[in-house]
Amino acid sequence: MTADTATELFEEHRSVLMGVAYRMLGRVADAEDVVQDAWLRWSGGDRSEVREPRGFLVRITTRLAVDRLRQIKARGETYVGPWLPEPYVTDFGDTVADGAERAVLADSVSLAVLVVLETLSPLERAVFVLREAFGHPYAEIAAMLDRGEPAVRQLAARARRHVDERRPRYDVDPARRRDLTERFLDAAAGGDLAGLLELLAPDVRLVGDSGGKARAPLRVLDGADHVGRFFVGVAGKGVPDVSVRMVELNGGPALLVLSGGKPDTVVQIDADGDRVRTVYVVRNPDKLAALATLP
Repeated sequence: MTADTATELFEEHRSVLMGVAYRMLGRVADAEDVVQDAWLRWSGGDRSEVREPRGFLVRITTRLAVDRLRQIKARGETYVGPWLPEPYVTDFGDTVADGAERAVLADSVSLAVLVVLETLSPLERAVFVLREAFGHPYAEIAAMLDRGEPAVRQLAARARRHVDERRPRYDVDPARRRDLTERFLDAAAGGDLAGLLELLAPDVRLVGDSGGKARAPLRVLDGADHVGRFFVGVAGKGVPDVSVRMVELNGGPALLVLSGGKPDTVVQIDADGDRVRTVYVVRNPDKLAALATLP
């Protein structure tokens, strides 16, 4: 295999590797570092015995991501306020033709799922991502992680049960979710409390992530009145030179609020079809930096 061929193969699978690494880590910069490390190992290693480049690259990336996740957990860093994954641009384009596969990929990268995955062990998370998001057989996952297949099946069952117990599941038509997002934007931007209360479920939750580096609630807000009044208050204060774009993030529509042309806030909703059940607000500037390069 020539160096040019090796480069072409890696670039062909880069989006898959990034998808694995991000789902494992929930951080774009860490995922990019892992993919770069995978490239260094691929380009500098012996590839003569490689028969399935994609499987080989996924194995390298998964192992590197497990190591990185263990390092992060070992550091035991404290985070100011609620933690949310870094918003991730998802545009499957023509790479995923099947609607069911597209739905699985979108669900596996959603904020709700990634928040739950953060509570899994590194190995549980790896098995869940490889099995649930990318459909790898148990035997293949076992080989990737140097574990026996029965152990991998146990990890998968435990992770799946943990995720099912802790995350809400709403099967909402994408067009319906986008419509609710647009209506939510109109009511929030206009400071329309009555309009917001029509859209918000009585037990709606607002999860704000600022990392202590921007203004956002340092605890989860519960209840339609609290959440509605929060957005009315934000509208009353205003944002300098504000503009809002609808973008595709984490498998669904999201609002990117720009101030002076720079990313200021990301807002995304989870809905049950008729009402908004959860509002995610990301304001940590470190987690928004990558969105500045959106065309």
